[in-house]
Amino acid sequence: MTKYDEAFKRRVVHEYIDGRGGSQHVSQKYGVGRTVLRRWLNAYRVHGEAGLRKKHESYSAEFKMSVLQHMWRHELSYQRMCAVFDLREGNSVSRWERQYHEGGFEALKPLPKGRPPKMSQPKQSSQPATPVEERSRGGGVPKKLDELLRAKEQTAPKRRPKR
Repeated sequence: MTKYDEAFKRRVVHEYIDGRGGSQHVSQKYGVGRTVLRRWLNAYRVHGEAGLRKKHESYSAEFKMSVLQHMWRHELSYQRMCAVFDLREGNSVSRWERQYHEGGFEALKPLPKGRPPKMSQPKQSSQPATPVEERSRGGGVPKKLDELLRAKEQTAPKRRPKR
């Protein structure tokens, strides 16, 4: 769930645009940060009502790189880039720039969603292992552990049942 719905954003933006208060007054009245208000205003000015709607989208590495190159070429701010390219997440461009500087183009590629797959089990060979291979793979450890547990159970004192 988003923190602010579209109707709320529209009301705040229109109050500012209609001149019923400055950015500080409007942001305090509605409990919204001034930076958030400026982001909404930029999106509204460039894209109209659509700029205030929710937008869930993942971007390719090529798109991210084109945004960064446009920003560097025209010396624009992160906020302005978000408004121009209709990016709803406020810190996305700065994050992309940091990722690019740390890891190059490869770092801009989207990460796979969801949990990573479970580790696959090693394939068992069809031939039985020799005693040396058995020890090197740790195959004898579970057998020895079972033997020790059985011996411990047999030597442990018997407890009387509670009445």
